[in-house]
Amino acid sequence: MRNVAESPFSVFFISVFVLWVSVRVGSLFHAKKAVKEEDRQDYDVVLTAILTLLGLIIGFSFAMVITRYDQRKNYEEAEANAIGTEYARADLLPAEDGARVRELLKNYTDQRVLFYETRDRDQLARIDAQTAKLQSDLWSVVKSAAAKQPTPTVALVASGMNDVLNSQGYTQAAWWNRFPVAAWGLLAVIAIFCSILFGYVSHGGGVVLSLLLPFAVSTSFFLIADISSPRHGFIRVIPQNLVTLSQSFRAR
Repeated sequence: MRNVAESPFSVFFISVFVLWVSVRVGSLFHAKKAVKEEDRQDYDVVLTAILTLLGLIIGFSFAMVITRYDQRKNYEEAEANAIGTEYARADLLPAEDGARVRELLKNYTDQRVLFYETRDRDQLARIDAQTAKLQSDLWSVVKSAAAKQPTPTVALVASGMNDVLNSQGYTQAAWWNRFPVAAWGLLAVIAIFCSILFGYVSHGGGVVLSLLLPFAVSTSFFLIADISSPRHGFIRVIPQNLVTLSQSFRAR
């Protein structure tokens, strides 16, 4: 379910098919036992109530995924700020250590940009490994400098490096924080039930009518899946702050 939810187009086409089948199932029930005219108003009330509930849940789902999207954007900005600040604080270290930290931060920033831009799992694994190595090297240089010169200025550099490492962890946690699978299941159950009842109440209908509700709901599911998938969707976080930071490093 998680792998399917990471592909917006898979969510869309599967939803259209399943909900269209559900509408046709409701039409078959209607063909076997039509709605009595005296009961039709009751069925319409129930269908309206369920569709309203589905709309509310879809709205809450949009709010959830948009919050997660904004969180990923905020952490990208925070990560760029932490790296830029630490790059400036590297001047507080001895000349050799400061130059080493600045060079490592340049490479580290490039890896963070690649983290945001890549869609390939194999490349992502290499990026994560290289990022972990650079983090280890950065901390090793700062720790060595702090051991040689345990002064408040060096402690400030160590604190800034801690912010750099923490910001990457916060970013990774935000990218793992997806729309819950249980929520997808709830949406699917309510949408299927709505489609069956829609098919039952709508006198069978033609092909166009039977596709209206599935297409509308599936489009909503597509947008939810797209925003919730930071690496595979069309609506993605662009690392503008990190790219700008990397360009400024290279220009110096």
